[in-house]
Amino acid sequence: MGITELFFIALGLSMDAFAVSVCKGLSTQWLKPRHYIAVGLWFGGFQALMPFIGYLLGSSFEGYITEYDHWIAFVLLAFIGGNMLKEGLSKETDSVNSSFSAATMAVLAVATSIDALAVGITFALLPNVNIAAAVGFIGVITFALSCVGLKIGNVFGTKYKSKAEIAGGVILILIGLKILLEHLGVISF
Repeated sequence: MGITELFFIALGLSMDAFAVSVCKGLSTQWLKPRHYIAVGLWFGGFQALMPFIGYLLGSSFEGYITEYDHWIAFVLLAFIGGNMLKEGLSKETDSVNSSFSAATMAVLAVATSIDALAVGITFALLPNVNIAAAVGFIGVITFALSCVGLKIGNVFGTKYKSKAEIAGGVILILIGLKILLEHLGVISF
């Protein structure tokens, strides 16, 4: 897996955290450095931890599923991307409280990183994935975008929340499709 693909996966995975950070920024009147550190560490940390856990789980079962790994990767990424598209296109608005307590942030961090667990399983099924570099990259990208989302939410409101979820969903679906088509020999990069 190349750096470009990894960047787009990290970007796609971070969109949920970005969207929640936008809502956090909207619900917070005065942002302080500790708010940026909180969203960055919680969301970035969990977005890095979950693919690692998924990778360990996927590695355990790799011998049983290598014949179908490309289909599994495609289905997982398409499912995650489809859910993100559904949320982005939904007219419902989520309410996020303004608390930055550990309990609140832990719940939000787990909720926004569940999809990263499935991506970690996918990483275990793909050849040449440096898991340490991948989870580090995902964590750093999510940290940065969570901080940016916090500021955007504080300044502009929820204008970009649904667009971010739609973009993230499309990116993950396209990467899943690319993995499938490459394995089937339809395309090569």
